[in-house]
Amino acid sequence: MKSERFFPAEWYEQSCVQLTWPHVNTDWSGYLIDADDCFLDIARHISEREKLIIVCSEIDRVKVLTKSLNTRNIIYLNIPNNDTWARDHGGITVFENGYPVIMNFQFNGWGLKFPSNLDNQITRKIFERSIFGKNVKLENHLDFVLEGGSIESDGRGVLLTTSNCLLSENRNEMFGKEIIEERLKNYFNVRKILWLEHGFLEGDDTDSHIDTLARFCDEKTICYVKCDDEDDIHYNALKSMEEQLLEFTDLNSRKYDTVPLPMAEPMYHEDERLPATYANFLIINDAVLVPVYGSKKDSEAIDILKNIFKGRDIIPIDCSVLVRQHGSLHCVTMQYPKGVLDE
Repeated sequence: MKSERFFPAEWYEQSCVQLTWPHVNTDWSGYLIDADDCFLDIARHISEREKLIIVCSEIDRVKVLTKSLNTRNIIYLNIPNNDTWARDHGGITVFENGYPVIMNFQFNGWGLKFPSNLDNQITRKIFERSIFGKNVKLENHLDFVLEGGSIESDGRGVLLTTSNCLLSENRNEMFGKEIIEERLKNYFNVRKILWLEHGFLEGDDTDSHIDTLARFCDEKTICYVKCDDEDDIHYNALKSMEEQLLEFTDLNSRKYDTVPLPMAEPMYHEDERLPATYANFLIINDAVLVPVYGSKKDSEAIDILKNIFKGRDIIPIDCSVLVRQHGSLHCVTMQYPKGVLDE
């Protein structure tokens, strides 16, 4: 019997979310208290609604930090980590004949830019702790570099990604676009891949991860970052991205509904522009956690997302500290769909 795979969209009901906590030996050391506060806020809202896996190198310190949370919903795992970007070193879940399969791809620090030797082992080590359900399988694809932030699923057989990331040097350039597309279709059982050829955020280390630029919100809707300032460095690239998104179609050749999100106001750290974006939200059970940056644009983005995600709580999380390390809220989380834990 031929096996059938299904790659759930992020709004599929979830078992848990993973966080990989910062520690003193990471790049967060200069403002670790601020980073802890942000992670604590994210952890609080997740653990109120579903299980939370916290991977950490300093388990006693993290347990003290999180003692006021719903700890009955928290699974602490003492596993060494280089950094905190769970979206990119975390396992990516599909269903095969109804059972979860956690795919463990190679993570190489976004094309060998940063150390990743410890982070690349996290998914395997989580699986070895036997916290997942008895019917969950781990599938290793360590000959292929893939980060969770680089792909989006509409839950109906379409994958959204960017050429700038997936075709970049030091990831899978030895394969070429045709083979990469074939592999993605086989891994995720998708029938169509939408390749964005435009769009970037200054200060981004990921080579234009899709989750910083454009997101599926439901089976019919894509929201995306729009820049209205013609003098902004992003204007032309994001305008070209918008034009391409407006022409994308689903498996039934229907165009997606497209909703623009405001471009976050410019933020800087040590004279470097940071990749602040409202597209880097996380969908969890009954809620959406939205990154905000202490800006007048925050309320505009929140109102737009409230209109898109009717029936879900829209919860702002101050992610000003996260963008100092060139990521945001979605980047530090990885969701696991319902069925991954025995419930």
